[in-house]
Amino acid sequence: QVQLAESGGGLVQAGGSLRLSCAASGRTFSNNAMGWFRQAPGKEREIVASISGSGLSTYYADSVKGRVTISRENAKNTVYLQMNSLKPEDTAVYYCAARQTRFTASASRDYGTWGQGTQVTVSS
Repeated sequence: QVQLAESGGGLVQAGGSLRLSCAASGRTFSNNAMGWFRQAPGKEREIVASISGSGLSTYYADSVKGRVTISRENAKNTVYLQMNSLKPEDTAVYYCAARQTRFTASASRDYGTWGQGTQVTVSS
């Protein structure tokens, strides 16, 4: 069972950038598609981006397309979320999640392992 640990959250001004990292334990990281989700206060958890086990296939929510890039380094068991042109509405707790398959998915129910989350706050 893979375990996940996010890092890189913080406070940033609108228009700024952050890079989130998610370190995974386990010997077969490339077998896991990975996703980044976020949850703002009073709102449901939503997909931000996902990436296949090989890294060749990605998915982005419409709300972040063009501002966010998901990537992974399988040799380091790490997935990243580069976020640029941040907006106050991007403020949320960001979670890393893993699937037990190489293929991407956009629904949170399709991910079985979750990190503890990292807070991202964008000030206006």
